Amino acid sequence: MNLRGGALARREKGGFWVGLAAALFYPATALVAKRVYLDAEKIPREGPALLVMNHVSHLDPVVDAVFVHRCKRVPRFLGKESLTRMPIFGKIFTGSGQIPVSRGSAAAGDSLKAAHQALRDGKLVVVYPEGTITKREDGWLDKPFTGAARMALENDIPVIPVARWGTNHVFNGYTKKFTPFPRKTITHLVGDPIDLSAYRGGRTRSATLLREVTGLIMDDITKLLAEVRQEQPPAKDED
Repeated sequence: MNLRGGALARREKGGFWVGLAAALFYPATALVAKRVYLDAEKIPREGPALLVMNHVSHLDPVVDAVFVHRCKRVPRFLGKESLTRMPIFGKIFTGSGQIPVSRGSAAAGDSLKAAHQALRDGKLVVVYPEGTITKREDGWLDKPFTGAARMALENDIPVIPVARWGTNHVFNGYTKKFTPFPRKTITHLVGDPIDLSAYRGGRTRSATLLREVTGLIMDDITKLLAEVRQEQPPAKDED
């Protein structure tokens, strides 16, 4: 585990529900996987930040929440509104300040407004640009939405790419196969903040610009994922 540069930093306060989530999620994730955190010191220990990550398993939010919390931050995820109605987990989701998304409804835009407000309030927001787990059987990134780019351009904040690999070996979201043993390894690799200075400022946020920034974000995540997997990603024309 590599948590250089932040071991003595003061932890961001999260309140009762964040503490309960930590009490449940820490031992659960430790039971099914060894956790390897690489270059985690690149995540700011205070102030607003947007983490953009790949998504390969329904376990990702729990595992990623533990990762961010171990970096002494409280993560704010954008998650399906249906999560708020789940027993116990729904209470944790709402009580810990997560952001419900009502997909395909008039209220969908409210989630982005809530995410913008969280960033303005100095929070750390986690976004999966693909919106859901990748449809690719090989685990590489699928086609993204532009919501992450909108948040990145409308807020002068660090945008930090993170690749995570191994959760899909514990729980395969398509076969629904749960394989906790033998114990797996889940690796997080944090990249340098993405330089978006050329895209901010007075430029009109057109659909073309949003797609360009989204592509830049996805390229950085893909490079990190290739490093973690020690494999070459597929050519873009194969996507």
